[in-house]
Amino acid sequence: MLSDLAPARRRLLLGLGATAVLALVVSAVAIFLARPEAVVPVSQDAPGPVLLVPGYGGSTVALEVLAVALRDAGREVVVVQTGGSATGDLRDQARVLDEAVRAALADSGAPSVDVVAYSAGGVVARLWADELDGNAVARRIVTLASPHHGTSLAGLAGDLMPDACPAACLQLVPDSDLLRDLNAGDETPEGPRWVALWTTDDKTVVPPESGSLEGALNVSVQEVCPGLNVAHADVPRTPAVMAMVRVLLGRRVPVLPTSTVCEAA
Repeated sequence: MLSDLAPARRRLLLGLGATAVLALVVSAVAIFLARPEAVVPVSQDAPGPVLLVPGYGGSTVALEVLAVALRDAGREVVVVQTGGSATGDLRDQARVLDEAVRAALADSGAPSVDVVAYSAGGVVARLWADELDGNAVARRIVTLASPHHGTSLAGLAGDLMPDACPAACLQLVPDSDLLRDLNAGDETPEGPRWVALWTTDDKTVVPPESGSLEGALNVSVQEVCPGLNVAHADVPRTPAVMAMVRVLLGRRVPVLPTSTVCEAA
């Protein structure tokens, strides 16, 4: 009992107890203040511009075909130019995407954007959503044949030809620091509706299942169109895939497309 202690010892114990309680309160407040603010998802009923993000190397040839198909469907489309050879730090490319998004929002007056990202561009889109608050303005993020968990080809290049494997290549090695950090928490941050579309015929993203994302609507091309052969380079410009993208960017919550898309020509 405290009453049995000498006054000096009693004051010491009471002081230590008060200090411990104060430390707990300060820690609790710090944890509360450090929590990220909850993202309010944008409306799914008002589709804004579509931004198409190229993959490793920055070629937009295949994406231009997809852009025409989406414009024919009545959508405003911006093909993002990542600049340079698009083999540098993927975080730098995410900042380029962020600038393109801000410009598209300002030009259109729309409250949100849809992002369709091909190959390594899918990792760029995830970095944008996760680290640059892109999830607060994205309505949909659709990735096409993206190495979300790396590709063994990058790992092979890093081992055998390190001088020929620039920053983005090294970042796409399975279990790279970047991918480990990106996949450590929620692979699909709250905000947009996420879709990960990939092809079992992929010889660039190896294994092809690296194109899937936990928490996303995962769509294998062959799950919808059995027997359809789609190589990695052809994913954005294959008619059936373009038809899937048009459906997945509709006003309704994205669901697995029906086989009617396989008839697209």
